[in-house]
Amino acid sequence: MEEQKSKIKLLIVDDEVKFLQSISKRLKIKDFDVTTASDGSQAVKVAKREKFDVAILDLKMPDMDGTEVLRILKKRHKFLQILILTGHASIDSAVECTKLGAFNYIEKPYDFEKLIEAIKEAYKARLKTKFEHDKKRMEEINMLSMGSSPMGILRSLIRIDDDEK
Repeated sequence: MEEQKSKIKLLIVDDEVKFLQSISKRLKIKDFDVTTASDGSQAVKVAKREKFDVAILDLKMPDMDGTEVLRILKKRHKFLQILILTGHASIDSAVECTKLGAFNYIEKPYDFEKLIEAIKEAYKARLKTKFEHDKKRMEEINMLSMGSSPMGILRSLIRIDDDEK
């Protein structure tokens, strides 16, 4: 039986539909699991229903700009890594996006192979962050199980679980 390889799940958000279709097609050929959204509101809705590893956001969009989408996605999905891919790059927006948690900031026109490398780096960062978080959580649970009563353990597990939400 062949082992199933999991694909990196991407969310790509851009209001230029032809660009969105083109980049989506190219990334699917490179074996990524790609979901697209043509505006910020749609991206937020899709991200409520599905989990993604990496999101690629355009900055200038009519209904909700990329920085707002970045802010919302990072707040709701703490392990999601976000790349900004924009034709309207500026130092100010790069600084703002980085402060909001963007993993990388790439200017259009872009080099496709470099974009793929940036996606892979973002995915590795996501895995590392999630692993460290899970490891810390397991250490907390192990410490609880050593010295607490069953009810104390249960209360602490509820607190830990609430912290995750």
